[in-house]
Amino acid sequence: MNPDLAALQARIGHRFLNVGLLERALTHRSYSADHYERLEFLGDSVLNLAVSGLLYERLSRQSEGDLSRIRANLVKQDTLHELAQRLDLPRLLRLGEGEVRSGGRQRPSILADALEAVIGAVYLDAGFDAANAMVRRLYAEVDLSPGQSAQGKDAKTALQEWLQGRKMKLPIYHVVATHGEAHRQTFDVVCEVSEWGCTARGQGASRRAAEQVAAAAMLDLLKRRAS
Repeated sequence: MNPDLAALQARIGHRFLNVGLLERALTHRSYSADHYERLEFLGDSVLNLAVSGLLYERLSRQSEGDLSRIRANLVKQDTLHELAQRLDLPRLLRLGEGEVRSGGRQRPSILADALEAVIGAVYLDAGFDAANAMVRRLYAEVDLSPGQSAQGKDAKTALQEWLQGRKMKLPIYHVVATHGEAHRQTFDVVCEVSEWGCTARGQGASRRAAEQVAAAAMLDLLKRRAS
């Protein structure tokens, strides 16, 4: 077996019966048509369930809303990017030459997606219990305390709560443009709050990231208008 893959399996605490799943989880679409995106889709759901179970056990006094906000912070791109770095995923990613030249090995969106794909690969290889155990090992050194985890409330949640507190309708997000090649796109999103006739724009490497940027800009605009 490739010694780098063997070392990664030791770090995540799972030895694959089908190493091909792990190889696919580390393969970007710029490198091969057999890439990680379907595994990422699966791993995202497994990760959310595993983290939900962990929080349900550890934070017995927190409300549903608090648990949802804490979970959102724990599974967001920035957190996954940091965890992927700890596993040394940047060095193991299989990327096309153009993606390598453009800094793909350190791109947070790619590393977060690859980590979710690895979780999905573990799930397919050995079932939920194995994937759940891996997630718990990953988060063993992550601060799960309500104050620390909730302080990073994402911009979309903060905007939604600000509007709901004033009995206003929720914002609407529109993708107005996409730029770049299929494997390296930038999304341009507009956030609209119709009751105030306000719009704000954001860009990001994924629709979700662009929506967060637009939501942050909108919240800042509304707070300035309300002051």
